[in-house]
Amino acid sequence: MRRGALLAAAAASLLAAPLAAQDFAIAGATLATGDGGEPIANGTVVIRGGRIVAAGASVAVPAGVETIDGRGRWVTPGLFSALTDLGLWDVEAVDDSNDTRAGNSPFGAALDVAPAINPASEHVKVSRAGGVTRATVYGNPAGSIFAGQGALIDLGADPQAVMQARAFQFVTLGEGGGRIAGGSRVAAYAAFRNALAEAQALANGPDRDDDVLLNRPDAAALIPVVNGERPLYVEVHRASDILSALALREEFPGLRLVLVGATEGWMVAKQIAAAGVPVITEPLTDLPARFEQLGSTQSNVGRMADAGVKVAIGGFAGDNQPRYAPQQAGNLVALNRLPGASGLTWGEAFAAITSIPAEISGLGGQAGVLLPGAAGDVVLWDGDPLELSSAPLRVFIDGVEQPLDSHQTRLRERYRTPGEGDLPKAYER
Repeated sequence: MRRGALLAAAAASLLAAPLAAQDFAIAGATLATGDGGEPIANGTVVIRGGRIVAAGASVAVPAGVETIDGRGRWVTPGLFSALTDLGLWDVEAVDDSNDTRAGNSPFGAALDVAPAINPASEHVKVSRAGGVTRATVYGNPAGSIFAGQGALIDLGADPQAVMQARAFQFVTLGEGGGRIAGGSRVAAYAAFRNALAEAQALANGPDRDDDVLLNRPDAAALIPVVNGERPLYVEVHRASDILSALALREEFPGLRLVLVGATEGWMVAKQIAAAGVPVITEPLTDLPARFEQLGSTQSNVGRMADAGVKVAIGGFAGDNQPRYAPQQAGNLVALNRLPGASGLTWGEAFAAITSIPAEISGLGGQAGVLLPGAAGDVVLWDGDPLELSSAPLRVFIDGVEQPLDSHQTRLRERYRTPGEGDLPKAYER
C-alpha cells in the first residue's frame, strides 16, 4: 500500500465516528487549539458526530446541543504522545508481562508491535486519565539494530486500540546501535546499509543471492522504508551521528527520516532544519548519561525550534509516563525566564505534545488540534494544563466521554478515609 493510501486509511479510521459519539459544546473556558497559538479567553468548542465543527472565541452553540459550563476551566485537544510503550507491559521486571523487546528473536525489522498491544493495560488507563488520547507505540531494539514496526493507537475504552499497524520502522544507531551490531558504530552503519540494500534487491525481484545476511521477513519489512512509503525513525544523539543519519539520504533518497533523541541536536540545528527532518526528543535531558550526550542541555528543544526544526516531545517509556508530557512542556515555558536559556512559548510548548507529534505521525490536522474536521478528542482541565497542579476533569475521544478510573484511583478511594484504627485489608486476618 502506498504512502497516500496508508495515510488515507489512518485518517478514515480516525474520523469514523463511533455510534456512541456525543454532540456537545464546552463554553466559557480558556481554549487552547493546539496549533501553536496562545490560549483564547472565553472560548467555545463544538463537537458533533465525533468531530470538531467549531472552536474559538465567538463560536455560537447550535440549538439543542448539550453545553458544558467551562467557566474557570481550560479546554484543549487530547495529548498526542510520541514513542510510548503503552500496552506492551504490565510489570516491567516480569518478563512474561513485558513485550517491549525481543532480544532472542531471529527477527528485527519484521517485528510488529500491534498484535501485542493490550488496550486494557493499566498504563493505558492511567495515561487516558492524564489527558492522553492518541499515541505511537514502539518496541526497544535488542537483538537487532531494527526494533521493528510501530503502531498508531487511540486510548479509548474499547478493544480496538490500534488505528494503524506497521506505521513506522525504528532503528538505533550511535552507541546503542554499535553495541548491538558488534561493538562499533562502524558495524551498525554497515548492518544498516546492507539491510536496505537487501530490501531493494528483494523489491526488484523474488530471487535472492546466496550470501544474504537478512532473513526474508526482515528484508520485506524494509521495502516500504526504502521506497519512502513508511517513515524511518532513527535514534541518534551525538551531533556527528545526527549528520551521518541525515547523509543516509544521499545513498537512499527515498528515506523519510524522523530523528529520535537528538540530544546534541542544537549543535547541528541548522543542518536538521535544512534537511526538513522532524525530531522527537526528551526535553529535560541536561546531564549526560552516555558519551554521546556530552552536549546535553535543556535548551536543546528551544534552540532547535528557533532554527526552524519541527520538534515534538516524546520518548515516553518505562517510568517516563505519557501523562508527564504537560510537565515537561511546562518546564520549557519556564526555561524562557532563565538568562541565556532557550525555551518555548506556551503555544509552542503545547503544540509539542499535541499537533506536532500528530503531524509527524501522519495525522496533521486530524488529531492534536481543535480545528474543524479534526477528531473530537477534547480534554477539560481544572486549570492551565502545563501547570503541575492541574488535572483533567473530563476526557473525550472521538466525541465519546471516557472513564478516568484505574487501579490507582480505586486504591485512592479505598484508603482515602479509613475508619479509626483500620488497617489495609492486606493486614487483616
